[in-house]
Amino acid sequence: MGQEINQVEFTDAHFQEFSRRLRRETDELEGWLGEKRLDQDDHVFGFEIEAWLVDHNYYPAPHNEEYLARLAHPLVVPELSRFNVELNSTPRVIQANAFSRAAEELTDIWYHCQRVCHDMGDALVLIGILPTIRNADLCLGNMSPLNRYYALNEQVLRRRHGMPLRVHIEGREKLTVTHNDVMLEAATTSFQVHLQVPIEEAVRHYNASIIAAGPILAAATNSPFLFGRSLWEETRIPLFEQAVAVGGDTAHPWLRRVTFGSGYLRESVVEYFRENVQQYDALLPILFDDAGQLEHLRLHNGTIWRWNRMLLGFSGSGQPHVRIEHRPLPAGPSLIDMIANAALYVGVAHFLATLREPPESELPFAVARDNFYAAARFGAHARMTWLDGRSTDARTLLLEKLLPMAQLGLKTLAVDPADIARYLDVVRRRILGGQDGATWQHLFVDRHGADFLQLTASYLENQRSGAPVHEWGI
Repeated sequence: MGQEINQVEFTDAHFQEFSRRLRRETDELEGWLGEKRLDQDDHVFGFEIEAWLVDHNYYPAPHNEEYLARLAHPLVVPELSRFNVELNSTPRVIQANAFSRAAEELTDIWYHCQRVCHDMGDALVLIGILPTIRNADLCLGNMSPLNRYYALNEQVLRRRHGMPLRVHIEGREKLTVTHNDVMLEAATTSFQVHLQVPIEEAVRHYNASIIAAGPILAAATNSPFLFGRSLWEETRIPLFEQAVAVGGDTAHPWLRRVTFGSGYLRESVVEYFRENVQQYDALLPILFDDAGQLEHLRLHNGTIWRWNRMLLGFSGSGQPHVRIEHRPLPAGPSLIDMIANAALYVGVAHFLATLREPPESELPFAVARDNFYAAARFGAHARMTWLDGRSTDARTLLLEKLLPMAQLGLKTLAVDPADIARYLDVVRRRILGGQDGATWQHLFVDRHGADFLQLTASYLENQRSGAPVHEWGI
């Protein structure tokens, strides 16, 4: 979905031909696997971060066209709404000081972005859900003027037969809203980590990402409020799932477009892409003239938002590879918190993926899924079941199991000990101190009342300090 398209209206013939090409390209991918054409060598990571433009009153500022024109940075691109932008990193081989180098690059980009924002009278904020967002802000007038977004909106509503989207979330409080377009999705901004692995390791790393998703999210929640209501610790999760509610039903919720998925992979990544073909209708049947890089397969996959998504990509030299897009994490609270979360994910996923006995044979998929939604709702206080079948709170699980796993996983990948110590210590201190982004926001409201303008102002001031969230004052 990152690529622009040249049309917004489609006929039945477009859908039929797209489906034919999609099936052919899925067969072609299976052939590539048999021929060992996919990358066999490196472990690489990168990330993308969605950020909010806000005005001097801390409300969303729909200025991304002017902002991106002034910024003119190849790693910063538009997002669904006019008040969001996306920052991207340079992919890096996971070794030595890869995480600190990624942090340096992110810091340079971020402060350049902030300077340009300041010149416009705006600011840039990294947070899962902006506390000052209003339902009225999430309208088609604030959609970025790109064909791909208008076409997506039209096709989602077409499949809903014109029925509005309904969001119902029960947490500390309840919220029910209806919406006539997909712009509710724009209220959810994330930090998406990309993990490229040799093709022989892809199945195990994908399954490991599913297993790790719950406890890792529990350590990083940052989205407790929406439209003034206190909901889940990571309200992005139910909001995004309901904001693009196409497909699936009560009996088959895993077939929704935004989903935790239907199960582990067994033998091949082709299983993932075959499920895309068999279970999901095309949303955007764009027909490409030269499909040498499986463009139809990749576009279709981009309209299915599993919380762990398998991607097919190509290097500058044209070498194909697969990578895992780990999507659960929210944007923010600080730059160092996000790099620490990436290190935690990469380390745990690699550790689990290289165990002699596959952990997916010990932890049923349904349990991993329950862990994930418990984390989204309750954060570090969630109860989780781990590989030994025992139930414990997420905080204990992180301190006793996940952090040691991450340390060993990163060590196996030849990451510098200083990088390992620095970033995992950020996570450890956050857990021990009991203050992640969501908790900080709750504490602020408890002390100062539900003044979301003041909350956003204080959050932005702390974020600009560069300190990790466990050091933020209230």
